Amino acid sequence: MEQDRTDPGAARARLARVLERAVSDHVDVEAVIPLSGGANSLTYAVDAVREGQPWRLILQVTPPGQAADGMSRAVQAALQTRAGNAGVRVAEVVAVLTPQDGLGEGFVMAFVEGETLAPRWLRDDAYAEARAAMLADCAESLARIHAIGAQAVADLRLPVLTPQAQLRALRETYDRCDGAVPVFELAFAVLAGQLPDDGDLALVHGDFRSGNFIVGDTGLAAVVDWELAHIGHPLLDIGWLSTNTWRFGQAQMPVGGFAEREAFYAAYEAAGGRPVDRSLVLAFEMLGSLRWGVMCMQMGAAHLSGEMASVERAAIARRVSETEADILYMLKHGAL
Repeated sequence: MEQDRTDPGAARARLARVLERAVSDHVDVEAVIPLSGGANSLTYAVDAVREGQPWRLILQVTPPGQAADGMSRAVQAALQTRAGNAGVRVAEVVAVLTPQDGLGEGFVMAFVEGETLAPRWLRDDAYAEARAAMLADCAESLARIHAIGAQAVADLRLPVLTPQAQLRALRETYDRCDGAVPVFELAFAVLAGQLPDDGDLALVHGDFRSGNFIVGDTGLAAVVDWELAHIGHPLLDIGWLSTNTWRFGQAQMPVGGFAEREAFYAAYEAAGGRPVDRSLVLAFEMLGSLRWGVMCMQMGAAHLSGEMASVERAAIARRVSETEADILYMLKHGAL
């Protein structure tokens, strides 16, 4: 849509044709409203009319000129659809853009009503009922994602990362940032001796956290942002969800800011998830903090180099010190 700023009417007409092709109904697109613009995705709210009835949609496209080094939008759409077919709560994919559509690389999905700002639904009294349901909803969602298995998505050619391979890839990113953080060096050494180099790998979401959920009045409405999905160890998702950063200040609830560890592990297992190794999962929590710390370094490096100058990235880079403190605590006490 970025390339159509000078002629928004033409862009709306093209999008209407895409939607008509998908649903075989007459569609008018009345408005395409920018919601966010980041390094990896441009997101728009679409106000359409289908056969005389209001139809709310979301369009996500890759920013113009971005190198195609990540998961394609077509693969994301296919993955989201398969997860939905497996019972995971996702937004229904309506249409995938083609080069001939002239709108860029992206896809259109149904609008899902709910709150996306984790600090709001984790703290506001209005979401008390939803918070109470999130333990079971998220445990069930992860169990269903991991049950999909590697073979069921083999045709999508997702990356395969054992825990040790993930640690090595993280180390490479850290080294490219000219990393010189003693606490991170210690964490890399400790995790190299704790994380397995094999295991029963499955589909993992890769970014399953309290910032990638749409939360409705009664609980989880949708899991979003599937671009980091890959074949990996299921504990990666649980450890990432339990990383201190994604508790958004709700430290008394270590899993996502809404659940205690043992209660979540038990709910995950009861929903069909694999047995949770209670000692190994804590290593994945440390990996989560290390991963976020390196991501903060990466954003700082992009800002300082001028590759993507941004006050937001500079501010996030300052959070490296938070992850250092988290890792030091875990190294001493085992869990944060």
